Amino acid sequence: METDEFLADRFEQHRPHLKAVAYRMLGSLAEADDAVQEGWLRLSRSAPGGIDNLGGWLTTVVGRVCLDMLRARTARREDALEQRLPDPVVSREDAGDPEQQALAADSVGLALLVVLEALSPAERLAFVLHDMFAVPFDQIAVIVDRSPAAAKKLASRARLRVRGTVPPAEPDPHRQRRVVDAFLAAARGGDFAGLLAILDPDVVMRIDAGAVAGGGIRTVTGAEAVAGGVVGNAARDVQPVVVNGVIGLLGAVDGRPRSVLSFTVSDGRIAGIDILSDPDRVARLVGDAQERP
Repeated sequence: METDEFLADRFEQHRPHLKAVAYRMLGSLAEADDAVQEGWLRLSRSAPGGIDNLGGWLTTVVGRVCLDMLRARTARREDALEQRLPDPVVSREDAGDPEQQALAADSVGLALLVVLEALSPAERLAFVLHDMFAVPFDQIAVIVDRSPAAAKKLASRARLRVRGTVPPAEPDPHRQRRVVDAFLAAARGGDFAGLLAILDPDVVMRIDAGAVAGGGIRTVTGAEAVAGGVVGNAARDVQPVVVNGVIGLLGAVDGRPRSVLSFTVSDGRIAGIDILSDPDRVARLVGDAQERP
């Protein structure tokens, strides 16, 4: 019993890191939890005395589980209507939960996670593990069953596909907040010119309303089109939150969470808006966030 408790304690020390890896791999908090739990099950069935580097071993195991899940998902999602925004990580601006901080670290925004969805499972794994978590290619090679050189090429291909697709985000949260507040004020006030001033000319807005809108992601591009879609339509009941490490908004109707908005602020303007307005998903994700300290 003492050995089992000691092993469980050691696993819990690695859980925030494993959850962060799985979330970036899968874009789903529920699936990330499943992958981490599978990592624990495999550890509990192994001979831990022969594991020299538990963190590396667990990362390899969870990475392999995520790879299998991505491959299964790719086989299922042949229809574009199956596409959806990744789960946003919603937290209060003063959140202090270590797992939440690990998930939101490095401001891996929804926009980047959307781009990662376009990669092959092996490319995504190589890019996430190497570029985001500095896992060496010889370890990645074991997971994808290829040589280290081939694993390096996977990451390089992914890097080329990702490069330039997401504008560099404003790192200062106070500047982010000022821009988002200006956007909200202009949208509420019907200030079309004010919206155009705060939106990047090439802004991209993605909206996932879930089954209510027939499924799939609706994309609106260009400042005028985005401004026309939001002017006068901003919810009155909104509160500031942090979404994937950057400033966001939580909209509610009759006190119930209905939408999560994540903004990519770059060079003083909004270059991207990701809106999840699927009531069921929002209620679940926000409920999970509110339960955290």
